[in-house]
Amino acid sequence: MPQPLKSVNDFVVKFANVNGSGSASANALFAKSILRMGIPASSRNIFPSNIQGLPTWYEVRISDSGHLGRRGGVDMMVAMNPETWDEDLAEIEPGGYLFYDSTKPLPPSKFRNDINVVGAPLTAICNREYTDARQRQLFKNIIYLGALSGLLDIDVAAIEQLIGEQFRGRANLIEPNLHALNLGRDWALAEHECPIGLRLARSDKVGDRIFITGNDAAALGCVYGGATVAAWYPITPSSSLAEAFSAHCNRYRRDPGTKKKRFAIIQAEDELAAIGIVIGAAWNGARAFTATAGPGISLMQEFIGLAYFAEIPAVIFDIQRGSPSTGMPTRTQQADILSCAYASHGDTKHVLLFPQDPRESFAFAAEALDLADRLQTPIFVMMDLDIGMNDWLVEPLEWSENRRYDRGKVMTAEMLDAAVEFGRYLDVDGDGIPYRTYPGTHPTRGSFFTRGTSKDRYARYSEEGPDYVDNMQRLLHKFETAKRLVPRPVERAAREPTRFGALYFGSTAPAMTEALEALEERGIHLDTMRIRAFPFHDDVLDFVTGHERVFVVEQNRDAQLRTLLISEGDLDPARLVPILHYDGTPITARFIVKAVADMLDVVTLAPLKKALP
Repeated sequence: MPQPLKSVNDFVVKFANVNGSGSASANALFAKSILRMGIPASSRNIFPSNIQGLPTWYEVRISDSGHLGRRGGVDMMVAMNPETWDEDLAEIEPGGYLFYDSTKPLPPSKFRNDINVVGAPLTAICNREYTDARQRQLFKNIIYLGALSGLLDIDVAAIEQLIGEQFRGRANLIEPNLHALNLGRDWALAEHECPIGLRLARSDKVGDRIFITGNDAAALGCVYGGATVAAWYPITPSSSLAEAFSAHCNRYRRDPGTKKKRFAIIQAEDELAAIGIVIGAAWNGARAFTATAGPGISLMQEFIGLAYFAEIPAVIFDIQRGSPSTGMPTRTQQADILSCAYASHGDTKHVLLFPQDPRESFAFAAEALDLADRLQTPIFVMMDLDIGMNDWLVEPLEWSENRRYDRGKVMTAEMLDAAVEFGRYLDVDGDGIPYRTYPGTHPTRGSFFTRGTSKDRYARYSEEGPDYVDNMQRLLHKFETAKRLVPRPVERAAREPTRFGALYFGSTAPAMTEALEALEERGIHLDTMRIRAFPFHDDVLDFVTGHERVFVVEQNRDAQLRTLLISEGDLDPARLVPILHYDGTPITARFIVKAVADMLDVVTLAPLKKALP
């Protein structure tokens, strides 16, 4: 047997299963039990877009040092799917471990000689214990969880507690699951020297952090941010955001006395109808949003243009997925940047927010509702499947009781009675943002037509060139005002002076943080800036011009953020070096390290304009 990997609280376990086999629950118990032991862990669920029968993977990164992005490579593969055996086997690090169901013997040619093999007769145990076919399938997952608890020295009490919580009040389910857990654990302790080279030891590194998906956190942010209307059409991977908002509203948005609903959640007939409902609700003064993905953004284009030109608030959560067309519905990307920044036909520019994790998804959800009202325009919250559907370990969500909603420039009845001049598209204080009124504010004054056509400053229909130009220039000035209102970028200086920098955004953040440490160990130092919004703050452009070369790390094929920087910042393309990852899986620290190191080798050997692809 090869020299085994040895590590405590720092390794990657990947589960290879079949969709619909019931493995998701057992795999989640594995990850959560590690957190209960005080050890930081992160999980990534890679699943197909069908109901059942295709391969699915669940990857758990255990890192006592707190690295929560994908590392790359697998230290233990729990191989439960014969169809993906060869590719699963290839991912295991030399000296790593293969755990599999050994009930059916496999020839030596099916294994590698540089890994350690642990075969457990899972099917045989199930056949001995259970007669029902469905029970055999479901409890097989709990049995391998029990075996792993012995092999890796997981505190079995943590798993038992989680099972008790999952089936609270249903003793008829708790006991059989505990029995299956102990079947697997007893087998491991009897047949192997436990723990193996990879093991877990109780720690105190989790603290008060929480394990939550971005969609759940964003939905809660909408509740705290004052949203009362959501309109949506089901689409992966955004549906769980609307579903979570419904659950939160049923808990927090009912009249305490009458229990009457104080919210409206509407499943529309399609995405175009959904954004139309949002625009109508916002025009009437409600805070409203929709959640969708790239194909939904495509269908919403006409109404997005209406909201931009008529200046109506709207918040759109784009949980980005594999693209274009149907693409890869259950894979992650950052490939909707350009389609959202310039959504609709004609000259449009939209505000984009880029949260890095569920905690910022919560904060940016509430911030987006404020910005939409303040700027009277659509605001896009650019999440992705990795953030939206995966559980992340983050600091507790925060909300100040002193925070007040920013409803922007709203003309009140008192202001109208005071004979204050009101023009729906009149810029009275130079920031490009006009005043608006809510319908019914005043019985005789302040009413207006909301026009999606060209108009003058008082909302009167006009096709006069000067009126159109005046309006379009004001909208451009309003977009400049947005620079001061959106979240500022986060800058980090390298430990040593450097000519090189890196820009990144969104879910690339955890992998990027780890990659920077690895690069520094190689003597490669990068100043970095995490972009959190478009329009780009002046700090972003200053950062680029202050470095000889700047790597732009993103998860799409066409370097969309880089394109936006060049277009909007009038920057030299040769100064911006693309680092692109777009296979649908979350980017890894190893990928970033290799890409940056390889590109720096190219930079030092040849002029970059010639070296770039």
